[in-house]
Amino acid sequence: MGKGGAISENVLKKVLLSYAYVGIWIFLSFSVIVYNKFILDQKMYNWPFPISLTMIHMAFCSSIAYLLVSVFKVVEPVSMSRELYFKSVVPIGALYSLSLWFSNSAYIYLSVSFIQMLKALMPVAVYSIGVTLKKDKFKSDTMANMVSISLGVAVAAYGEAKFNSKGVTLQLLAVAFEATRLVMIQILLNSKGISLNPITSLYYVAPCCLVFLSVPWLIMEYPLLRDNSSFHLDFVIFGTNSLCAFALNLAVFLLVGKTSALTMNVAGVVKDWLLIAFSWSVIKDTVTAINLFGYGLAFLGVAYYNHSKLQALKAAEGQKKAQQADEEAGRLLEEREGNERKIDSQK
Repeated sequence: MGKGGAISENVLKKVLLSYAYVGIWIFLSFSVIVYNKFILDQKMYNWPFPISLTMIHMAFCSSIAYLLVSVFKVVEPVSMSRELYFKSVVPIGALYSLSLWFSNSAYIYLSVSFIQMLKALMPVAVYSIGVTLKKDKFKSDTMANMVSISLGVAVAAYGEAKFNSKGVTLQLLAVAFEATRLVMIQILLNSKGISLNPITSLYYVAPCCLVFLSVPWLIMEYPLLRDNSSFHLDFVIFGTNSLCAFALNLAVFLLVGKTSALTMNVAGVVKDWLLIAFSWSVIKDTVTAINLFGYGLAFLGVAYYNHSKLQALKAAEGQKKAQQADEEAGRLLEEREGNERKIDSQK
């Protein structure tokens, strides 16, 4: 086969691998969400202890990350001072623990489909917090897009058959804390040139989450678990659930590392629609026409937001290449002028 055929095969291989990474991430993300719902929902496994479930996940992930980083040396730890750890990683760990706690708590009160609709507000929260903390610039067209997403989610909430104000409040708090965490990662870590992959992130952040979650756990859930004589930890259920949560972190690393964060955002939209369909057809959650219409509006807003980010990335990349070309041309011109002066001096 000729050179053109080889190039086509390479391109095809990269495309297929990208789809494979997307498929793995969607499957694991889908599995973790449905599994958490199964454990926490009172009509299913009926173990309504979201803080305990989150702590089990963090303990499992901390242990595996410690083994991979410190024992087997599969991943190199990041060089980090004690001051940087307490000023940057600890606040991020606190936000992460709150995000996971409230997100898991929402599964007790809300359907899987409605939670996915509320999660469409994530770009709105990230952009709003970024503007507030002066990480992003205010743009009227972007804000109009954020308003359209918010309007779509509001319509979906209006059409929710089993609306629960406590569950909605918990999920909105989870979105707010997660958005703040993402912005703080950019401010506290990325600005200092520190990048954490999912394993090193869990190595540093998961123990912080355990410490922060232990306080509300001791007050809110430990007394209930202590007095519940029938409780026993099902190692098969919680072990496989924790393994799925850890595998999801690795899938995020694969997807973002081999494709891009934008690809994950687009794949997330596909996953949300699949979860809504699953919630309606298998779990038998009620999904109304107003739900779908509202989420459809939000979906269009999120799609436009992702499209705008892609165009901005392309423009930035084009500008970077043009600048590099100008610098290269300037360097060649200087070398040429230097050579000409050298020849003139030798005459």
